[in-house]
Amino acid sequence: MTSKTIANGILRAIGVLVLIGLLLYFIYKVQVVFIYIIIAIIVSLIANPIVEFLRKRLKFSNTLAVTATLILFVSLIAGLVLLFVPLVISQGNNLSLLDTKSIEIKVVELYSQFSNYLMKHNIDVTQMVKVSDVTSKFNFNVFTDFFNSVLGTISSFGIGLATTFFICFFFLKDKVQFIVGVKKILPDAQEPQILNSIEKIRLLLTRYFIGLLVQLTIICILYLIVLLIFGVENAFVIAFLCALLNIIPYIGPLIGSIIAGLLTMLSNLNGDFQTETLPTTIYVLIGFFIVQLIDNNLSSPLIFSKSVNSHPLEIFLVIIIAGLLSGIVGMIIAVPLYTILKVIGKEFFPDNKIIKVLTKNI
Repeated sequence: MTSKTIANGILRAIGVLVLIGLLLYFIYKVQVVFIYIIIAIIVSLIANPIVEFLRKRLKFSNTLAVTATLILFVSLIAGLVLLFVPLVISQGNNLSLLDTKSIEIKVVELYSQFSNYLMKHNIDVTQMVKVSDVTSKFNFNVFTDFFNSVLGTISSFGIGLATTFFICFFFLKDKVQFIVGVKKILPDAQEPQILNSIEKIRLLLTRYFIGLLVQLTIICILYLIVLLIFGVENAFVIAFLCALLNIIPYIGPLIGSIIAGLLTMLSNLNGDFQTETLPTTIYVLIGFFIVQLIDNNLSSPLIFSKSVNSHPLEIFLVIIIAGLLSGIVGMIIAVPLYTILKVIGKEFFPDNKIIKVLTKNI
């Protein structure tokens, strides 16, 4: 082997590494586009049954059916957003968010009520923490920063939503062309396996999202019952928000309970802390805890084990591992991704003993 051949090999290897690096860098820079595509695919899976219903039962044209379905989705999102307006206004009035002096007074008042409650039980906190120290160390400008971040998030969400629905429109409208195009680029030997995998994945994910919707509906109803029993303002909106947070496994319910407790306390801020505010908040948190027990031990394992054909313990371990590897995002996508991997494993490695055990119900 000559030195020229070795040099050419080294140059080619360097060139390949550079191209791979550039490709990874490109993917990193446009990763948000891939997120939009993934979300659009998920929305397409959810919307496809509605489109088919409009086409076959109501005789809509394909384009009209897709347009009507996406308009329905946008209307639902807009309706859900409008649901939170009364909650924001109500809590805004409670805290006088536009008057930082009033906020400070409310914080001091809440601290005083809490301190008095502890004093009645022979616990003196005035020597440990002074009210002036609390108010001086608390930066009330945080509310302004918070609203600025909220506006930025809303702007980003609007752009993402428009992009996602634009992509989804063509996924639904031209799905036949996409399928034909995919078939043309698939290897002939693996084409049946790939197409069969895609169909199984579509069916299982559709069942999963339906199961998720059923679970959130059950939780929302139970939360609503708890909040109505204790007369919490804007009960439906709070119940819906807390139920929606259950999309994040294990952590979401905890965040929802904290939010419910805070909103309950703020709604009863003008009442007596010992006899009204604190007991009501505790009762609401106990109610939410009972709802979570019902969900974790009855509805959730039953719904998800049936929808994706996986054992509840299997789902639990997958979610925990995904959370350790990728945080909250990993926990959210853990079950759909695991289902996809199981289907692919069964189609391409059917004789593997581990895959046989994991996919025996698929």
